[in-house]
Amino acid sequence: MFQEMAKIDDVARLANVSKGTVSNVFSQKRPTSKEVTERVLSVSKELNYTPNHIARSLVTKKTQAIGLTIPHGNFFFSAFHHQFINGVILEASRYGFRVLLDMIPQQEVKTPFLSNYPIDGAVVMSPAVEDERIRLLDAKNIPFVAIGKVMNGGIGSSLSVDSDNRKIIGDICRYLIKLGHRSIMFLNAGEQMTVSKERKNGFVQTLASQRIEVEEYMIHHKPAIDASDYLNYGYKETVNVLKRLDKKVTAIIADDDRTAFSAMNALKDLGLNVPHDISVFVICGDLSIMHQSSPSLTSMDLQPSELGMQSVKLLMHRLGVLKGSYPEQVIVESRIVERNSCVPI
Repeated sequence: MFQEMAKIDDVARLANVSKGTVSNVFSQKRPTSKEVTERVLSVSKELNYTPNHIARSLVTKKTQAIGLTIPHGNFFFSAFHHQFINGVILEASRYGFRVLLDMIPQQEVKTPFLSNYPIDGAVVMSPAVEDERIRLLDAKNIPFVAIGKVMNGGIGSSLSVDSDNRKIIGDICRYLIKLGHRSIMFLNAGEQMTVSKERKNGFVQTLASQRIEVEEYMIHHKPAIDASDYLNYGYKETVNVLKRLDKKVTAIIADDDRTAFSAMNALKDLGLNVPHDISVFVICGDLSIMHQSSPSLTSMDLQPSELGMQSVKLLMHRLGVLKGSYPEQVIVESRIVERNSCVPI
């Protein structure tokens, strides 16, 4: 026989609390005592009650969901992505929000996919110059937080959570220069990524401040995310610079661990040793495997989980869930983790 579903009124009556208290227990928007929380959850379990997000959305005009948009190609997420996503989901759940993960194929990034998004706000990962996702969000008045600098013309004030990318690349260059390296090859991110622009400017400025001339062979950019050579980025560039151009590179800065491993494979095929012939530094690496490679890789700890958590906090403030004063731009600190892939000349 069909059994009528329990309603919030039933839970409130049996738990001897208000409907607002029941709602707070599930949304966690306001604190409730441990005793009340346990009583509400016990009654809910007894009645087989679950919150109706759709019904609540019709009343509040809110979806209680945020979007997380990540461009991707034909590859699995890196550990950085996993840790970042974990930070977003855990922090969003604290405020009773679900996360709609949208993996956007690069070739479809310019379609108006966001126009009908069932979300209250969005976190935009890996923004590009004149990013279509940001333009659409702004046009639809959907609040968003970018993980990186926004470089869209015509966009007013925007919220962002980021690493200090100029400082990061500056710290890396100074670290290598202190070890005696002056001929440094930089395998940067994709040229249209805003993080790439920031890093390139920091690289050029830091080397110039150390009176090191920046030559064309030093700076490279990752291919488009859907390009056939995307996954092998670093191999061809390393072979080309060291063998065809015959440049005396003593250190390589790699955008991520995949790029670093490609470059190291090229060095191995060229009969060169890391770190005795060439040092290798990874900007965005999986800290759990950096020490397992041979040699273990010196890298930056970008705190991806913290980036995810801070982006949700900033978005919650923009949505009015969190009160108080918050800056429009939040910078998450990074630090160098020394291992064995960088040595003095």
